[in-house]
Amino acid sequence: MEQILDAAEYLFSKHGLYGVTLKDVAKRVGVHHTLLNYYFEDKAKLFHAVFARRAAVTSERRMQALDRYEAECAGKPSVEGALRAFLDTDLDLYIEGGEAWKNYAALGAQVANTPEWGAELMDEHFDPVVLRLIGLLKQALPDCAEENIFWGYHFVTGALMLTLARTGRIDKLSHGLCKSDDFVAVKERMASFMAAGFLEICDRG
Repeated sequence: MEQILDAAEYLFSKHGLYGVTLKDVAKRVGVHHTLLNYYFEDKAKLFHAVFARRAAVTSERRMQALDRYEAECAGKPSVEGALRAFLDTDLDLYIEGGEAWKNYAALGAQVANTPEWGAELMDEHFDPVVLRLIGLLKQALPDCAEENIFWGYHFVTGALMLTLARTGRIDKLSHGLCKSDDFVAVKERMASFMAAGFLEICDRG
């Protein structure tokens, strides 16, 4: 089963839901496609299983990190501290987990940018941990208009999804100075950059 999910994850991350067939996955695994039909009645069921497998891991790790951070800050969270608990914990998975996790990252970016059906998957798997982050940001910015906090999160997740997609565009624009798969470099910068944005829009609001 893990081989099937790994193969499907790789193919879906490269070609999307509509660019992959069950036969493609079976061929990559080296089995007859009837075996996949035995476990999954259709391609959508397989896609959901692939997405859910790692979504559970990243959501749980981030929730634990946010809980740990709230305990450590003794009720006085900072914007950057909350963002680091949320973003850095996720980025660590892609840094430590190798190519398989990077494939999942690209898959997640696709799902997040497919409103027809992706939004429902994102809601199902990530709303609790996102709302946990929002709660900490509200504590850190008690005088900030609530809509600015939600807009701030919207900008954070947009930048994160573009980063996880690994399009290679930053590689070309920077003439190789920056690498789209250099999640270590991203981790060093993203939370600080986004925290400054939150503080700016909240000061204005």
